[in-house]
Amino acid sequence: MHKLTQNTRTDIRSLCFEGGVDEHHAVIRIIQPMLSFCEQRDNILTALRELTEGQLPGARPVFLRFFLSDAANQSGLLTEALADFPPCACSIIEQPPLDGTKIALWVYLQTQVTPRSFLEGLTGIEHNGYVHLWGGSACRPGTDSHEQTRRLLEDYATALEDNGGRLADNCIRTWFFVQNIDVNYAGVVKARNEVFLHQGLTRDTHFIASTGIAGRNADPSLCVQLDTYAVTGLVPEQVHHLYASTHLNRTYEYGVSFERGTYVDYGDRRQVFISGTASIDNRGQIVHAGDIRQQTERMWENVEALLKEAGMNYDDIGQMIVYLRDPGDYQTVERLFNARFPNMPRVTVLAPVCRPGWLIEMECMGTCKWTDKRFRAF
Repeated sequence: MHKLTQNTRTDIRSLCFEGGVDEHHAVIRIIQPMLSFCEQRDNILTALRELTEGQLPGARPVFLRFFLSDAANQSGLLTEALADFPPCACSIIEQPPLDGTKIALWVYLQTQVTPRSFLEGLTGIEHNGYVHLWGGSACRPGTDSHEQTRRLLEDYATALEDNGGRLADNCIRTWFFVQNIDVNYAGVVKARNEVFLHQGLTRDTHFIASTGIAGRNADPSLCVQLDTYAVTGLVPEQVHHLYASTHLNRTYEYGVSFERGTYVDYGDRRQVFISGTASIDNRGQIVHAGDIRQQTERMWENVEALLKEAGMNYDDIGQMIVYLRDPGDYQTVERLFNARFPNMPRVTVLAPVCRPGWLIEMECMGTCKWTDKRFRAF
């Protein structure tokens, strides 16, 4: 469903469980791009309040991600306005919305929960024996992307341990936002490979679902920013990794260490996290070089294959984030997505993918009802 006001559009997807925690994804966008940043910010935050107070009574934001057009000038103004909001994991990244506005928001909400702060700067919820830990906008100083990434991951591994978890056992999803990705991504890859090996994450065990994409922090000296999601209280049998080997290759074949997707089974539902996915084949080659339409269609096909492996499909998806290298492709891509996914909570941003030949990438998260009596409910 969606809600229109004079200045905003809110698209919502919900999955409701009788007697359980309901999940909602919403993307809030501005529809009056001529407004100033502060006006756009205030309209976004008003729509967020109305969401929790009116449309989704009892729902609380668990994770927020704000997409800004100019983080250096806008981050401080946004942070000030968020000061009176309840505790919630929050990510702020410069990835300009390609509809010509200055700010957009993806928010993940749940009912029957109370987000709170945990150790080491993580925020999340504790429910039914699980602790869901979200982290947003983590950064560490360092001389280059390799040192910054290494410090980020080492500190995050320590934070998980302080909260009763381990990187290899409990981290479900990461996002690496990389300034000038064509230059700095190699350092991110090298550091992640090194830390993962030390943490026992190898090609023979598993990696972590992830997106590595261009994004800029307000501080120009910080070339890597990290968002994270982990769950403690899981047993190994609850976590599964997706490969879709008919369509995609294993990432270690070209030197990187992440999973194409991950799903987690609970007693009442299955959650899926699809990593950043582009137009690639099962040999690791770019498909349809230079053709944005065909790359979009192959990307959809790849995501569909991953979802099918999890016993799910696009009807189970709650949100999509679409990344474009060339803003000139926006109108074409928007028409394609509007035709196939007209009411999907979705934001399309300017964010080059880690390989120049990939013109487009997407990620998504979803949930379906799933009964498994071996495990506790969500």
